[in-house]
Amino acid sequence: MKQLTIISGKGGTGKTTIAAAFASLAENAVIADCDVDAADMHLILHPDILETISFTGLDVASIDESSCIQCGKCKDACRFNAINDDITVNIYECEGCGVCEYICPEGAVSMVGRIAGDAYISKTRFGPMAHAKLGIGEEASGKLVSFVRNNARTLAEQQDKDMIIIDGPPGTGCAVIASITGVDMVVIVTEPSVSGIHDLERVLDVAGHFNIPAVVCVNKYDINEENTLLIGKYCSENGIEVVGKLPYDDTPTRAMLQAMTVVEYSNGDFSTKVKDLWENVRKHLYETSDHTLLMMAK
Repeated sequence: MKQLTIISGKGGTGKTTIAAAFASLAENAVIADCDVDAADMHLILHPDILETISFTGLDVASIDESSCIQCGKCKDACRFNAINDDITVNIYECEGCGVCEYICPEGAVSMVGRIAGDAYISKTRFGPMAHAKLGIGEEASGKLVSFVRNNARTLAEQQDKDMIIIDGPPGTGCAVIASITGVDMVVIVTEPSVSGIHDLERVLDVAGHFNIPAVVCVNKYDINEENTLLIGKYCSENGIEVVGKLPYDDTPTRAMLQAMTVVEYSNGDFSTKVKDLWENVRKHLYETSDHTLLMMAK
């Protein structure tokens, strides 16, 4: 079973558009939307939710009023000011450090999991999908990404799927790391802007640090062909292949308005280039996996 993650160094590069198109072109795949802070794959795929699973994030303190003697030691020890004057817990300030539980002389404090969002098991017109929604202001995005990926692996095993296509989050933070750890390859979507080039370099560094093979797709390449050449030069110098260049086009916008992938919506030039991109990515994915297995055997 192959795992492919589509990521980007910044938001708005067209990552989800490409991931959704890949989902529609893959023949036997599970889809995982791991951009849990701002999930939007469901806007295109309209999944039918089969199961909702409450996600428990960071532990927070809970005080048993029947055991509490109001000594205030927990309040004095809390460096986050999460214990109110009436010795109740402000869960929005609690960081889950556990010092209040440790210091309580009566054992009245315990650490309990707090519901931080929901994960979903769904079906779509392109196959099963694992996705989630992190609660507003919650912090455990990396943990939720791992949870979604575990659900996707379970679906793939249960339904004998040979690939997991992961729509990852943008940037270089813990959620990105959780979305690429252990995958066979990442596709980095960038655009030919100054910030796009800078963020491409950063996310390539992250993939390289974890020894994850990476290829690059330049979206809207024709809005600044000079910068597109710079991206190509940088990738060439660092042994990274540019597997596709997509032109600026309003097809993705029009397709999204119809809740369709670009390859469903149109058979035009843009969709043809996306199909070519998918073939290049799939070729590299299997070549990379075969090379990795060969090196492991040696």
